[in-house]
Amino acid sequence: MLKEFKAFITRGNVVDMAVGVIVGGAFGKIVTSLVNDLIMPAISFLTAGVDVKDLKFVLSPAQLDATGAVVKAESAIMYGNFIQTAIDFIIIAFAIFMMIKAINTMHKKLEKPAEPAPEEPAAPPAPTEAELLTEIRDLLKNK
Repeated sequence: MLKEFKAFITRGNVVDMAVGVIVGGAFGKIVTSLVNDLIMPAISFLTAGVDVKDLKFVLSPAQLDATGAVVKAESAIMYGNFIQTAIDFIIIAFAIFMMIKAINTMHKKLEKPAEPAPEEPAAPPAPTEAELLTEIRDLLKNK
């Protein structure tokens, strides 16, 4: 069983997949930072300071006791956080789409054999001296 596992893990596709998962995770962090640190603050500025991530629909408010401690936590639908996560997803999906499109284009170019240049029709072979003399003789004979 150990031998089979070693053969499986050293197969090229598994290694490529592992590299893809690692790069994808790092790319996901970059996109999340892009959305959290650049896009969402710009949207917040355009919406007069409303932080989109904090948008929510409260189902039941938090209940506090006399000292201000939370007795029952708030129940809310966090649609702002959903919007932010959806923006993350759209950016990542678009980047993956562009990458796959580029790879497919490259594969098509590599698979397509170079088409040979169209050949010009071959010129008929030049007649030999004997053939020319025979033709001249026949033309003179017909006159």
